[in-house]
Amino acid sequence: MTPRSPFLVSPAYDWAFFLLPPLAALVLGVLLSGTALSEETVLVNGHETTALGIAIGMLIHAHLVAVVFRSHGNPRVFAQYPLRFVAVPILLWIVIAGSTWAAITATVVATFWDVWHSGAQTFGFARIYDRNAGNPPDAGRRLDYWLNQLLYAGPILAGATLLPHVDVLGDYEAVGATFFTRIPAEAEGHQRWLTWGVLGGGAAFIAVYVLANVRLWRAGYRVSPLKVYLLATTGLCSIYTWGFNTWGQAFFIMNFFHGVQYLALVWAMEKKSLAERLGRFGRRAATLTPIVFFGSVACYGAGAELLDPSLTSLWALTMVVSLMHFWWDGFIWSVRKKEI
Repeated sequence: MTPRSPFLVSPAYDWAFFLLPPLAALVLGVLLSGTALSEETVLVNGHETTALGIAIGMLIHAHLVAVVFRSHGNPRVFAQYPLRFVAVPILLWIVIAGSTWAAITATVVATFWDVWHSGAQTFGFARIYDRNAGNPPDAGRRLDYWLNQLLYAGPILAGATLLPHVDVLGDYEAVGATFFTRIPAEAEGHQRWLTWGVLGGGAAFIAVYVLANVRLWRAGYRVSPLKVYLLATTGLCSIYTWGFNTWGQAFFIMNFFHGVQYLALVWAMEKKSLAERLGRFGRRAATLTPIVFFGSVACYGAGAELLDPSLTSLWALTMVVSLMHFWWDGFIWSVRKKEI
């Protein structure tokens, strides 16, 4: 039996698009901090932003819509969940477009689900590297999942970027829900205790995690150096950027490497399926495949980022894409499925 490669795609591809991006994003964020790209404001649809803000917004929206190439573009995946992929987004769009309460709630849910989802993405990569090292797909799975949530969400709860995340609850003021609008102030007033709680609970969990993995190793578990490297660098990047935000670029740094990793994953997994669908164009299919994939997600990313939010129906579409991205990713990527 031929041993499985430790890499998901190839050494060069994995290092360029999965393993190095966290540290590369940190370096890039530091280099761009204080430059005209991050400091000079521009007005887009009545809102002040920066060139860097527009660029990362486009990347975020582009990676969100890329899930469609997996959910709808892959016939094997689509056949498993046709109702979830067709009926649910249509119904959700109708609700969000027709209700201010639903629109605000969708924004709040998307903000916090994004945090959870981002930790889950790193967890997914870690599990693939673990499987490729020869370990059973369930060995240490739950511990890995909660470690990634701790490494991603923990620094937000305990650090400098908590308030920007909870400030979105202030949107409920538009519908008179004063209970939710008090949460940001309460969070600020109790952040010291949140910090100590995360530090204490996090330290205890790390100890449990290490001891559990020592027991797994004694039982035959094979440590994946790639997994250890990915978790260590992503964790350090998250703690430094979300926790301290020294350079003021935490949002850019964390979303940049997350978006790059995801786009690279979808491209690696779905380019063959897309090429087969474009096979009717003959020899031009090889050229059209990357153009269709990267061109379509880039066009959506630009349109969604520069969209006038007063266009309710189109804005609701961007919220549906965001929420479906988070939901669909939870069941279409798994080392326990044949498609991975």
